[in-house]
Amino acid sequence: MDIRFLQSLVSVIETGSITAAARRDKLTPAAVSQRVQALERSLGSTLLTRGAHSVVPTEACLHLLPRIRLLIREAAQLKDDLDGRPLSGEIRIGAISTAMTGLIPEVLHETARVAPGLKLRLVPGSSSFLYEQLLHGHLDAALLVHPPFPVPKTLHALLIRREPLMLMSLDPVGAGEIRQHIEARPLIRYDPLSWGGRLATSYLEKAGLLPEVLCDMDALETIAILVARGLGNSLVPAWQGLNPIGIHLTPPPDADAFERQITFLHPAVPSRPQGLALLSDILMRHRT
Repeated sequence: MDIRFLQSLVSVIETGSITAAARRDKLTPAAVSQRVQALERSLGSTLLTRGAHSVVPTEACLHLLPRIRLLIREAAQLKDDLDGRPLSGEIRIGAISTAMTGLIPEVLHETARVAPGLKLRLVPGSSSFLYEQLLHGHLDAALLVHPPFPVPKTLHALLIRREPLMLMSLDPVGAGEIRQHIEARPLIRYDPLSWGGRLATSYLEKAGLLPEVLCDMDALETIAILVARGLGNSLVPAWQGLNPIGIHLTPPPDADAFERQITFLHPAVPSRPQGLALLSDILMRHRT
């Protein structure tokens, strides 16, 4: 079975049409179609349902898709291993939005300097989404909020940052005025369904605070903009890259007890150990 044929199948699934897949892979539509048909004959199963203007994967194809992606990655890794350069190839890293702006730029800069042959493919997303992607083998590692449950032994967690909880407000607030200020103003709530948002919600519950909730949001940078525009207060972690200009940050009582921890999570037995060791070292040097 030719790996290139599997790559063409994945391209068709991702782009939604044979023509688009051919354009992406720099092939003719006829060549892509012939590759998929050859796979169908080899596997003895229909892989695509063809419509007038699009194609969709069959149930059998979707069942095979994770293993197909794995075969493609393993084939690419074989090529990288024969390259003669231990730090080459591609590593897929997931990152939450604040890590994308606060940590990833330095990682990219350092990696390009010491290992120019190593390509980092970045995947944005929420912590829960990235965790699932990691478990299913779609990512090599992820920078995310530490899970609110025990990490399985099949994964290795490296603590990168501790981010204490802060009251974010437009006006300065004294330490003794926090409770009154939270109750008096609308709350732009850090989404309680997110892993980081659970911590802020836990603080409110422990303190017995029931502020008026303006909206729920799992986008800390956007929350800061709304606070700066005077729409309300928020309880957020002090993330790396947080720009306090135009807003005020006040740590509530026991802020450290509700800190958000940013973790670099990857399989305990990684497929790219040298590359991940380099990334871990870079992150540890910027650990706070």
